[in-house]
Amino acid sequence: QVQLVESGGGLVQPGGSLRLSCAASGSFSSIVTMDWYRQAPGKSRDLVAGFTRFGSTVYVDSVKGRFTISRDNALNTVYLQMNNLKAEDTAIYYCTALAMVRDDRGLLELNYWGQGTQVTVSS
Repeated sequence: QVQLVESGGGLVQPGGSLRLSCAASGSFSSIVTMDWYRQAPGKSRDLVAGFTRFGSTVYVDSVKGRFTISRDNALNTVYLQMNNLKAEDTAIYYCTALAMVRDDRGLLELNYWGQGTQVTVSS
């Protein structure tokens, strides 16, 4: 019902920058929130940055001042600008969206995940 396609990952040197994008498409009434998570090898999948239902932004402490999340509601797209990247930022980055979807049961609030995009920070 909702497809999320991430792009923008890659290999970058420490101190470099990348911009991730995630576009939502499919059949849905509206997108409530869109967030970015990441998962490093052997680690859990954790929130990196996201929006609350009221539109404010939240960040994990380790990326504050370096990452910026933004959103284009008209395009149903969320971005993650990542500056001053560090080796510990290496992970697969996942986009997630909370969407209002209508089916036989009515209007439901469902969560969807993208396939992920690899970010590698290495010299």
